[in-house]
Amino acid sequence: MVSCGVSKSLEDRPDVSGYNQTKPQREKINDSVYSIENNYLTKNYQGQWELYVSGDPYHRGLVTGALTEELFQYQETAFFGKVETLVPSKFKQYLLRKILAWYNRKMYLYIPEEYKAEILGLSKYAGDTYDEIASPYMRVLYLHGAHDIGHAMQDLALVGCSSFAVWGDKTDDGSLLIGRNFDFYAGDDFSKNKIIEFVSPTDGYKFMSVTWAGMIGVTSGMNEQGLTVTINAGKSDIPWVAKTPISIVTREILQYASNIEDAIAIAKKRAVFVSESIFVGSANDKKAVLIETSPENFGVYEVENTDQLICTNHFQSEAYANDERNTEHIQDSHSQYRYERLEELLSEHTVVTPQIAAGILRNTKGLNNATIGYGNEKALNQLLAHHAIIFKPEQRLVWVSSNPYQLGAFVAYDLNKVFAKAPNNNNHSSMQETNLLIEKDPFIYSEAYKNYQLYRQLSKNVSEAIKEKETISPNTLKELQASNPDFWEVYYLTGQYYEQKGYDKAAVLAYEKALTKEVTTRNDREAIEHHLKKLKK
Repeated sequence: MVSCGVSKSLEDRPDVSGYNQTKPQREKINDSVYSIENNYLTKNYQGQWELYVSGDPYHRGLVTGALTEELFQYQETAFFGKVETLVPSKFKQYLLRKILAWYNRKMYLYIPEEYKAEILGLSKYAGDTYDEIASPYMRVLYLHGAHDIGHAMQDLALVGCSSFAVWGDKTDDGSLLIGRNFDFYAGDDFSKNKIIEFVSPTDGYKFMSVTWAGMIGVTSGMNEQGLTVTINAGKSDIPWVAKTPISIVTREILQYASNIEDAIAIAKKRAVFVSESIFVGSANDKKAVLIETSPENFGVYEVENTDQLICTNHFQSEAYANDERNTEHIQDSHSQYRYERLEELLSEHTVVTPQIAAGILRNTKGLNNATIGYGNEKALNQLLAHHAIIFKPEQRLVWVSSNPYQLGAFVAYDLNKVFAKAPNNNNHSSMQETNLLIEKDPFIYSEAYKNYQLYRQLSKNVSEAIKEKETISPNTLKELQASNPDFWEVYYLTGQYYEQKGYDKAAVLAYEKALTKEVTTRNDREAIEHHLKKLKK
């Protein structure tokens, strides 16, 4: 392990001697409001946390850590606790820790010192529950690669993010409008405490991002110049060594780019270890482009003679025209389906407003408005998103969804007002624009949503029973199918159970019923057909 350079990475620490090292003194005003000098954390009416921090990198990390300490430790438990559930064996957990250290052995070489300093400050407030995994600093560093590692190691059981931009004749005022779903799922607990962060750094531009405690990288955000970034995972080979986490690349773009040219220059100089589309919108350029980056390739995609840009989870630039992995991914995954669904929904509207954008992001139907079952990954709204976000960059306006998923109210912020008001917001009130609020989706009050919640629990119970070879009552299987009758997976689970119990005819009927539904991927369909072929023999 030492010869592979693991010991160097474990011992590396940034030099913070030039930064403010004063330990922050947090004031707890009540259970939902905390402050440190002019920095603060407050919870708004919709249940979202709003965080404002300023200062140099190390002190910013200390302040963020102090303000979010309880949330930070909760997120660690939500993430690492899920790992412990998936890998209950102590020996396998030990092996996993060693592999994690080896896999991330060079990450420290690729992360800018400024962000390592911020992470070091933040790590001072990590709990000690997971010290066996790694030191607090290394754990926080590792978590910044979780998005990259997650979609790489599962070959990409990508739960698909979907994004679009419209401008010109496609919006009511001609200005740029961007919408996106961020479908990174690490369990319900992980998504509970979203943070809408507003950062005023000593260097670079002020910016906002939607994040969670312990995360300084950016998955969705906009800066004071009206430059936006969001990320959509692409098809990757399994990498053998971690380099720059994509969320750190996008953080650097957000903090230091004022236009598309700046963003491309920053992305080009950073070595990444998975494939990713970086969706960049620019108020200064009045358009959006895709920066498509991977360990071996780099491309930029922009549309001509049209006023809309769509991105799901495959590459579109000329640089990837002959990329076999990308071509295979288009054929095998649900990315192309969602792309066509976005085209379809956008074509239904002469112009797109923020309210219409929210409706598109919340849409649970398939192509031609087909009913494809709730939770189907072919839908734009897969009912598991960490967040959805809408930008109007030229006006510096942003809307962020509140729980659950994209269905809660979209809360609006005006960055010009936020950064003017935040340093002197002595009562620590929410900085939202209440008059621009987009109301909750009525779907959350429906019987269908209630049934979907039941389906999630039942499918989990049935999957566990199949795994443990336990007996399931016929009523439970009927209830499972009734809770989400248009979703192929309920019949697939039923078929698996019957097959395991030796009820071959019942299994065949269940599998055949699954094939009459909109099956998510080619691999899923082939798996069902394989079971049928085996049973019919």
